[in-house]
Order: sequence, then structure tokens, then C-alpha cells
Amino acid sequence: MPQAPLDPGGRGASGRNGAVAAATPEASRIGVEILRLGGNAVDAAVAAGFANGVLEPHANGLGGGGFMIIRMEGMAEAVVIDFRGTAPGSATPTLFQGAPRAATVGGLAAAVPGETAGLLLALERFGSGRISRARILQPAIHWAGTGFAVSANLARYIREWSGKLRRFPATAARFLPGGSALEPGALLANPDAAETLARIALEGRDAFYRGAVARRIVDEIERTGGRITLADLAAYQPRLRRPVTGSYRGHTLLSTPPASAGGTLLIELLQILESFDLVRAGAGAAHLWMEALRLVGADRARHLGDSDFVAVPLARLTSKAHAQSRAARIDPGRRLPGPDAPWRHPSGSTTHLSVLDRAGNMVALTRTINDFFGCGVTIPGTGILMNDDMDDFSPAADSPNAIAPGKRPLSSMCPTLVLDPAGRPWMALGTPGGPRIVAATAQIISNCVDHGMPIGAAINAPRMFLGDAGELEAEGRLPAAVAAAMRRLGYRVVLREDWDLYFGGAQAAVHDHRRGLITGAADPRRDGRAAAF
Repeated sequence: MPQAPLDPGGRGASGRNGAVAAATPEASRIGVEILRLGGNAVDAAVAAGFANGVLEPHANGLGGGGFMIIRMEGMAEAVVIDFRGTAPGSATPTLFQGAPRAATVGGLAAAVPGETAGLLLALERFGSGRISRARILQPAIHWAGTGFAVSANLARYIREWSGKLRRFPATAARFLPGGSALEPGALLANPDAAETLARIALEGRDAFYRGAVARRIVDEIERTGGRITLADLAAYQPRLRRPVTGSYRGHTLLSTPPASAGGTLLIELLQILESFDLVRAGAGAAHLWMEALRLVGADRARHLGDSDFVAVPLARLTSKAHAQSRAARIDPGRRLPGPDAPWRHPSGSTTHLSVLDRAGNMVALTRTINDFFGCGVTIPGTGILMNDDMDDFSPAADSPNAIAPGKRPLSSMCPTLVLDPAGRPWMALGTPGGPRIVAATAQIISNCVDHGMPIGAAINAPRMFLGDAGELEAEGRLPAAVAAAMRRLGYRVVLREDWDLYFGGAQAAVHDHRRGLITGAADPRRDGRAAAF
């Protein structure tokens, strides 16, 4: 990846009717076109989501799953659609003992995909009803059939992950034609996916979870060592859940509950930091962030798992009292012993999109196939690249995140909505980045609330994270004074690239009520560009 994006300041767009910020420019434009046709924010998000699954194939698609948080104008309460993948019915806590590689490559790594069911449920329950399913899926079908130009970033990912891609013939044929990685500008089509998407447009969810597509999924997963069955696919259901809620300096936070750990940890992190004046702390604010992340990471390991299977103390973890007790442990001049619990290894995959419309409807949607290119298995004849979500379970049988049949693995994804102090729709945001998702999302919110940054600048600002050994990991643009202050406190400081894709690809939309404008902003660390009208 280049040391700096070509246009770090040119990824935003503003309008009075709505904005869509997605990980590819085409997906953002598709969402805005749906708004122009009279669709609402959910219609736009679903159309952009299906299309982005084609346009950003390394990070999301029909073989994955995710979370969507929706707040429609007039709703008493926001809703979360949890369409995270589930463990097959024959999965056991010891599934990967002695074979950890099988959790990331091959059919055993694949969870039952939730994407199709989740996006269609959102459309059916919360769409405007003005735009047909066929019209919503038409752009995804078009791009899969005709192809699109491979970006420099996508070409890089194909080269970096070519070892995995070569192992599976249908995947290699698509990304490594003739044995060589696709170059920037090459045309990448997926006609099999176009046919699958057309079936979904015509038949709905049964086109994926039953019939010929389902049989092909089961056959290829079994051939590559996996356990997904026709019964697993037919039984899959997304969950409607209540969001976790909190506040930060008068702004209401709405985010995702388990099986996402991300929303709970995001709220806990910001409410811990609310005890400190981050502006007056200056260079020392980085220490406060790292200590808060250490404490939050400990709570993740100790308490969080799929709440359909384990009791999760959500009310306590997201309470002000808990945050204040955690904040009381932080000494601004000295490090806590630790780390209490290391964060998992970074993953650059996953994708996010945000939508606001002029009616006040808000959507934040994060989706993933986990690692780049998932488990590597493409289902022949369908164009579906499968996830490796099973790697997100804990290998410890006594963990709240241990594997169990039908269970959803814990995730750091936290698509989030923020209301302003008057209770009005203000911001929809989220990001990929594996365990860095929580820190990146919180830093963007803090940049806006504490430092008064416009959303584009808040996204562009250098990011930092607590590494596995308690070190400060940061982008190379981190101010020298901050790095020096952290070294004086005993931190090892690890500076990555100036613009590091593993720190995420945030997409956000913000409503400026004073000016009557809705602004979308996309992250220059990746290929996103917002659209608005």
C-alpha cells in the first residue's frame, strides 16, 4: 500500500437528502440512486451491501455475515439484525485441537453464512416497500456479470494471499487466471455469482438456503473437510436484538450486542474515558486510551460470548458505575501491570457502510468473511466465497466464546449510531480492522466530540491501538510528542505505515442539523468514497 493515499481529503460528499458511505465508490453511488428512487436508508443499505459483496470480494459477500443497526424515524427503539454465521450442528469445542490451521483455511473453517438471510430480512421488515427486491439486487447482478476494474489495493491483497487462493481451483481460476495474480486495472467478473444473485432476486432466501445452491455449498464444504449440512442451512435464522446503549459527553451511543463484543466494549471504553479531559491531557491522552483498552480487553475475555448460549452482564458492563470503577484504576502517570488480556491478532478484512436519509433514518452495516478471502473455498457454480468465521471462536472449552452447535462466534464488529445531545440523528459509523475496530470507532467519535473535528478529518487522523504485548501500535503519522511521552512511561512504541490498512476502512455519515446537510465520509486507507444528493 502506498505510504499516503492519492486523495486523503477527497473521499466525502454532502447533500440535503441523504448520504451513503461504502467501501467502494460504486456501492455508495448505488445506495444514493436507491434514495433518489424514493427508497429509504434500509433500501439503500441493502442494495449497496449486496453490490459491495461483488465489488470488494476479499472482505465480504454471500458467504459471510454481519450486523446491521437500524433506527427509523418514529421508532420507539433502534433494532439490531444479527446475521452472524453460526457453527454447524456437529461442531464441538475441541474441533480445532491439534489443527489450528484448519480454523482459517478450508471447509472446516466455514460457519453457516448469514448474509442473504440478514439483508433480506432488513429489506422485508424495514424497507420502504417502494423498491422491489429485483431492483435492489440489480446492481449487484450487473457488476458480477460485467465485471469491474481491479483496484491497486485489491491487486495487492490477491498477491499477498495467493498461497491460500491457489489451494482451491474455483478460487484460483477467478483471482489467479493462468496462475498469475490479477494486476490493477484487470477486469474481474463473477458470472456464477450473477446467476446466484438473480436466483435470490427471484426466489428470496430459499434460493440460497435450500435447493441447488445449498446442495452445492454442502458438497464443496464436505469435499474440503467441512461440516455444514443441508439441515444447517435450512435452519439458519438471523436474530432481531435490542442494541446496547450508553452515552459519551451527552451524546447517545447505540451499538451491537453479543454475539458482537464490539458494541459493548465501545460503550465501556468511551464511558471510561469520559472520566478524563482528553484535550487537556495532550500527549498523555494516548496513555489513557491504552489503559482503558487494557481494562476493556480483560472484560471481553472474561464475560463475552453469544448471549443465546451464555449469560452476559450487559447492563453492568455498559453502566456508568462500572466505567467509573474501571477509570479509577487508571493512573495518568503510571502504567497498570498487564496486559490483563491480549487483543487477538489483527485482521484487515471486513467492510462497513453507513447511510443517513433526510427523513432521519439511520443505518450502520458491517459485514465480513473474516480473514481476507475467507477460508479460500469458492463453491463451484455459485461464485460464493466462504467465510472462515469459525476462527473467531475461542479454542478454550471453558471460554464463554467456546464452540457449540448453532452458536455465533464473538466478533469485534460494532456498527454504531450516535444521537446528538438533543436526541436527534447525528452519526452512523463503523469500520473493519478485527480487534482494532473498537479502538478505531471510539477514536473517530472522540475526534468529533472532544476535538471538534469534521468527520473527514476525524477519520483521517492517525490511529493507535494496544498491541498483544502491551505495546503502543500506531500509524507513522502519530505526532512525535505523543510517541516520546509514551516511551517515557515505559511503552514500546511500534509505528506502522503512515496510512495502515489494518487500522480499518471507516465509513460514516453525519447530519449537520444547523446547515441542513448530510455528509458522508470514507476512509482513504482503502478504496471507499462517499456519495450524497
